[in-house]
Amino acid sequence: MSAPIGVFDSGYGGLTILKELKKQLPQYDYIYLGDNARAPYGSRSFETVYQYTLEAVNWFFKQGCSLVIIACNTASAKALRNIQQLDLPHLDPSKRVLGVIRPTTEVLGHFSTNQQIGIMGTLGTVQSGSYPIEIAKFFPELQVFQQACPMWAPLIENGEHDKPGADYFVKQYLNALFSQSKGIDAILLACTHYPLLEAKIKSFLPSGVSLVTQGDIVAKSLAKYLENHPELAQKCSQHGHLSFYTTDNADTFEKQGSLFFGQKIEAKHTDLA
Repeated sequence: MSAPIGVFDSGYGGLTILKELKKQLPQYDYIYLGDNARAPYGSRSFETVYQYTLEAVNWFFKQGCSLVIIACNTASAKALRNIQQLDLPHLDPSKRVLGVIRPTTEVLGHFSTNQQIGIMGTLGTVQSGSYPIEIAKFFPELQVFQQACPMWAPLIENGEHDKPGADYFVKQYLNALFSQSKGIDAILLACTHYPLLEAKIKSFLPSGVSLVTQGDIVAKSLAKYLENHPELAQKCSQHGHLSFYTTDNADTFEKQGSLFFGQKIEAKHTDLA
């Protein structure tokens, strides 16, 4: 029996990933869940993020999903490995839960000429050390400089990302990153919220520095994964349908979510317990 591909995020950011999945793999059905009632995850402990993410994965499995994409860097950094190694074997070994960090780090080195790359993410993602660890597996020669940006996600969630007030925090974190090395020539936005700040960030970037977002990378990686795992692809329904759920207010999610997804959406409330 086939079911949609599940896409999870602590809030709205994963919609920037879903937007690219829908663009590149439009034939599949997708079900999106935002845990907005407990967002943001960025400053929460490993244990809490793991517990919340596992609850979401179980929710997707109850919907029949055989494949779940954790479209959240914090949850990918703090919960994914435990879920894959400790929980899936007991829950259902035939199902798969994938994240956004691995596919990103597999290609990240190709964006830098100087072999120096900046990572801008939540405090949780940066403190986890997941990006430097994973990048070292694929590009051991790459120097990685990280900068936590705790104010960026709240600015975006509150609709202030395109206002003049956001300039201060964009410049502050960029300056902090480049104070670590002037040789950085590529920056990864390691939070799925941050593409909404892309235009503003680019306006303050030094010339010759490229900005990398994850949507296209994750979508291409998923297409390859499904091609290499046809038995799993067969379990993913293909009617081009989309459905959206939130653990918070559905009306608010529709309004805010449309900014991230780029088109009008209809959402329903759900509880994870």
